[in-house]
Parts: sequence; structure tokens; C-alpha cells
Amino acid sequence: MHRSAPRIARVLACAAVPVLLVAGCSSGSDSSKKPDGAGSGKTSASAAPAAAKFAKLPDPCKSVTQATVGRLVPKVKDAAGTAAQSPVQDQRGGCSWNGLDGYQFRWLDVAMQRFDSAGGVGSGEEQARKRFTEQVAAAAQIKGATSVKADGVGDEATLVSALVEKDKLNYQDETVVVRTGNVIVILSHNGAGFEGAKTPAADQLQKDALAAAKEAVASVTAANAAANT
Repeated sequence: MHRSAPRIARVLACAAVPVLLVAGCSSGSDSSKKPDGAGSGKTSASAAPAAAKFAKLPDPCKSVTQATVGRLVPKVKDAAGTAAQSPVQDQRGGCSWNGLDGYQFRWLDVAMQRFDSAGGVGSGEEQARKRFTEQVAAAAQIKGATSVKADGVGDEATLVSALVEKDKLNYQDETVVVRTGNVIVILSHNGAGFEGAKTPAADQLQKDALAAAKEAVASVTAANAAANT
């Protein structure tokens, strides 16, 4: 026997999987904090580190195409996405989409963080490498999570897969953590079957998440190329 529509609406209100919290942007964590090393005021007697590769971030809500959003999130609630609130949009940003197609729920989330080179804390790339390691470790902490390197996505990338139980529902979650130069991109894609519907297959979600992550990484390069023209 199916529950009423209001019951489903209440479930949707908190349907995001906890793994999204590692993003630090669009999943509602401390996005007001400055990235490590940004504006720290630390100085060093050593030579200044090399300038960071990327000087800006793209609009996260445009980092994946509308076609990709439509494919990964059927019957998306808002195709334009919901942007994360960030006081430092050139350093942090995020966007999320969700949709319910019958009893199949899908969520897509993109979070980005850029690091500037600074004396005393190192180059932007060094800082991004450190954050990449931290974010992979954080995503992998979920019970039962598995992780594999994802070749061909940015400078380095890891795919973390987990079946997460929340509110008596099983969410299949795929999180791709990527470093491209001095920028970290975290793309999460998850889904669940409501009212006894089948949980989406992990392999398809993984394929879709990796493809979307490549788009998001490409958008970083494109945004900076446009800024230099």
C-alpha cells in the first residue's frame, strides 16, 4: 500500500545523503569559512610559491550541461539548480539538483574549492593536493564505502561508492573527488527507490557521475580560458 503524497514530500525534504556533507559547499556545511591558506596572512622568508594555475571558478550551476542534468535527474525539480550560499564565490561554490520520477529519486551535487598560492602555506596546487586527500578520506569513512582511482578525470580523481541507509531508505551514492590544478571538484550523484521501488544500480550511477565530473572539470578550464581572452 503506497503512502500519501505528503509523506513522500516529507521524505524528499531531507533526502540528501550524509556523504554530501564532505563537499563543504552545496551540502550545507561551513561554506562561510575561507579555504585553507586563503587570506591567512602568514608570511615566509622563502621565495614566494608559483602562481596558481586557475584564478577563478565557473558558475557551479552551469558546470554540467542541461542535457546532463536532465539525464541524471529525470523530472528535475529546478533545471537551473540550487546554488550554495558562499561569501567567497571566487574560492568556493556549489549547486545541487533533485528530482522524483514516479518513485525514483535522484540527486546531483557539484561543489568546488579553489586555492591561491601564498607564502607560508605553499602553492595553490600543494594546498589542493592536501585537501584532495582529506576529502577522499572523509567520503570513504561511510560504512561499507569502497573507493577506486578514476583515471582520465582531472589531475587525480577517486570514485567513492556507498550504499547508505537513511530514514529506512537505501540510497546508492557515488562521489567523485577530483583535483585539477589548484581546484577541487566534488561531484555526488545518488538515488533511491521510494515506496518499495528498486534501488538504482551502482554501475550506472558511477558511469553517470564520472561523465558529469569530467564536464565539471572542463568547465574550470573553460572559465579561466575565457577570463584570459
